[in-house]
Amino acid sequence: MTYLLAVVRFILTVIVALLLALLLTGCTVGPKYIKPTVATTPKYKEEAPTSFNQSDQWQPARPGDQASRGNWWEIFGDSELNKLEEQIEGSNQDLKVAEARFREARAAIRFSRASQFPTVSTAPSAAYVKSSDFSPNFPSKVEESGKGDFVLPFDLSYELDLWGRVRRNVAATREEAQATAADYETAKLSLQAELAMDYFELRSADAQKQLLDDTVKAYTDNVQLTLNRFKGGVAPKADVAQAQTQLDTTRVQDTDVTVQRAEFEHAIAILIGKPPAEFSLATAPLNYQPPSTPIGLPSELLQRRPDIAAAERRVAEANQQIGIARAAYFPTVNLDGTVGFAGSQGSNWFSWPSGFWAVGPALAETLLDAGRRRATSESARANFDAAVASYRQTSLTAFQEVEDNVAALRILENETQQQQQAIASSQESLQLFTNRYKGGVDTYLQVITAQTIELANERNAIDIMRRRLDASVLLIKALGGGWNVSNLPTFGASSGRADDHQNVRGGSTNLARSQCSGSQCPPSEITAI
Repeated sequence: MTYLLAVVRFILTVIVALLLALLLTGCTVGPKYIKPTVATTPKYKEEAPTSFNQSDQWQPARPGDQASRGNWWEIFGDSELNKLEEQIEGSNQDLKVAEARFREARAAIRFSRASQFPTVSTAPSAAYVKSSDFSPNFPSKVEESGKGDFVLPFDLSYELDLWGRVRRNVAATREEAQATAADYETAKLSLQAELAMDYFELRSADAQKQLLDDTVKAYTDNVQLTLNRFKGGVAPKADVAQAQTQLDTTRVQDTDVTVQRAEFEHAIAILIGKPPAEFSLATAPLNYQPPSTPIGLPSELLQRRPDIAAAERRVAEANQQIGIARAAYFPTVNLDGTVGFAGSQGSNWFSWPSGFWAVGPALAETLLDAGRRRATSESARANFDAAVASYRQTSLTAFQEVEDNVAALRILENETQQQQQAIASSQESLQLFTNRYKGGVDTYLQVITAQTIELANERNAIDIMRRRLDASVLLIKALGGGWNVSNLPTFGASSGRADDHQNVRGGSTNLARSQCSGSQCPPSEITAI
């Protein structure tokens, strides 16, 4: 009965100590986090193309949006591109690396959060000890020189987080996990944009191939024309040679295009996680119009870009590290306790008189460290300054990317109109020189010159369209691809995992949905920070 009262007293002592710890954990040393400011302008410098003002075909996601706009590539209206883009998330190996990094960061939250709770351990042992008869601690003649040693201890250890070190460490790992989730979204968006650009490059090569195939046929007819005129004594042999040279040169260009197409086809295969030997795309010439992409305001861009969100979260993490370094100047208080049974033999091991317990706090304070804590604190502040600068630079780079691609789309739109006029003029010139050659007025050299100019204009028109499509992809990427900062995962205060059901807003998707299940799945409740 006496031992039972002692155990009850031990439990009450531990409870009182824990309650005292909860009352004292309101103190947190170190600076409070204030989000850094970024220089912005009321609007972008570059004017959007005229076509952008005539359509709302695509809108970047905004906080509170319920409609998913994550599949931004669908605005191009290409079913083959849609199928390829959908394969990236479950098959791309680089994206799987980013998803694994996120799960690693999320596990770190649970690891850090464990420090907020007591650690209970046990190390039971059972042994029979026979001491030497000649030991100085025992008489040489004893009736019984052997004894049992049976111990069943339970040890409790708990750090009282008086200065907020543990809480700041948990917050730092949570913010790193959010940053890693944003890194995943950045990697996914980059890979999706790269696939779209490679796809348009491939289709551009198909269009160039079709143009050159048609040109080779036309030049073959011209060779026959000059040959017939030569045989009829109307044209010199030089005309035949010039026409043949023009044909052979164009055939070389026609063959060379296939090299580029093969390389882009191989690149697409790797992006969707397939060996190039197992992947092929049927020929389909480029036949698109760049979509209209509303740009919004510079201030909105800070909420749309996952790389900006990642940089900002790491600023918050660096701020927590300053507080952790500051807490090292204050003493550490641990609550330690032990309870268990110890007996001399199995029969009396678990009897009440064999019980034992001990509980009490322990304080530890570093009196002299030769400047180690000061150096750590200065390092944390320097890391914070670097994180702020990185956040601001990432934001400035985002503004530049939007301005660059808006300007490119506007200029290329005008250039397309100019190029169409150049094609019409070159075609008319070629027809005139061909007719004059057939009429014996001009030499074939003028026809060849007109053919070269006309082919160059046709190929340049295809290239301009490719550049416009690439700029459209890059602009959507620069705007965040429909992502928003509200898509960042949040982590509750009691566990390191999010809910098992996905609540997606603004076009976010599961992190490698096909690669996880149960508790291994990425955070699923997507809410605002």
